[in-house]
Amino acid sequence: MIEKIHLSILREIARNGSLTAAANYLNLTQSALSHTIKKLERQINVSLWLKEGRSIRLTEAGQYVLDQANRLLPQFERMDDTLRQFANNETGSLRIGMECHPCYQWLLKVVQPFLAQSPGVDIDVKQKFQFGGMAALFNYDIDLLITPDPINKDSIVFEPVFPYEQVLVVSLDNKLSALQQIEPKQLSDQTLLTYPVETARLDIFQQFLLPAHCMPKQHKTLESTDIILQMVVANRGVATLPKWLAKEYAKTLPLHIIRLGSAGIHKHIYIGYRKHERDNRHIQAFIQLAKASDIKSL
Repeated sequence: MIEKIHLSILREIARNGSLTAAANYLNLTQSALSHTIKKLERQINVSLWLKEGRSIRLTEAGQYVLDQANRLLPQFERMDDTLRQFANNETGSLRIGMECHPCYQWLLKVVQPFLAQSPGVDIDVKQKFQFGGMAALFNYDIDLLITPDPINKDSIVFEPVFPYEQVLVVSLDNKLSALQQIEPKQLSDQTLLTYPVETARLDIFQQFLLPAHCMPKQHKTLESTDIILQMVVANRGVATLPKWLAKEYAKTLPLHIIRLGSAGIHKHIYIGYRKHERDNRHIQAFIQLAKASDIKSL
C-alpha cells in the first residue's frame, strides 16, 4: 500500500507548494506524480488532496500521511546515508543536538580529538529543532542530544558528563557587584538576559525566582553568549552562565560572578542517545572523550 514515494510526494508538495514543483524536485513528470497518488487513493478508497484552482488542499487523510512522512522520511534518509557510507567504505557520521546554549566552547574540546581519532567521521551540530531535542532524537534527526535537562524514556539513555554550577554575572558597575551571593528579591529591579528558551526550562526561574515568588524587572532574550555578555558589561542587564564559562569570560571582560542563593544552583550536562545504539562505536567514543574532557581548563 503505502510506499516511500507516496510519503515523498506529499512532503514535497507541502514544501514546494505545487504539483509541478514537487514533480521537478522528485524527477517525475507531473502526470506520473498524479497517477501515483491516484493509484494509492483507489487502493485505500480515500482522497489525499483536493484541487482548488491551481492550489492543492490536503484532506484530513492527506494531512495524516504528510505528518507521517515528516516523521518517517528522515529515518529512511538516515538509512540511505548509512548504507551509502558502507558502500563507499566510509566510516560514518555523528549528528549532535545541543540544548545547552553556552556549551560550544566545551563541545569544541571534544570534537577536535574525536575527529582526530575518527578519520572519515563527519560531525554536524544542530541547535534548532522543529519539535524539540527529544523529538529530534526519536525521529533520527540527531544521534546524540547534549542537554542539562534529561527526560526519562525507556528507549533513550542519558549519561552524565560533567557537573557545573549556574551563577549570575553582572557588570562591575552594577550595584550587585559588591555581593558574593544573591537572593531572589535582589533581582526585582534588574533586567535579566537569557537565551531564547521557554521559561519552564530556565533554571534561574524554576529553581530560584519562581519558588520565592519573585520576578526580574524585565526579561529579555538574546541568541548569542557574546552579545549577552556585552550587554552585561554595558550594565544593560544581568545574566546566568555555567560557572566554568563565566570564569573564562571574566579573564577578558569586566564581570563579577555571584552565587545564586547560599547553596547555589547545581546542574549536570548529559548526553542522550537511543538505547538500541548503545554499542555504536562512534557514539561511545564521543561520550568517553566528553567524560574525559577537563572543563576546568577552559
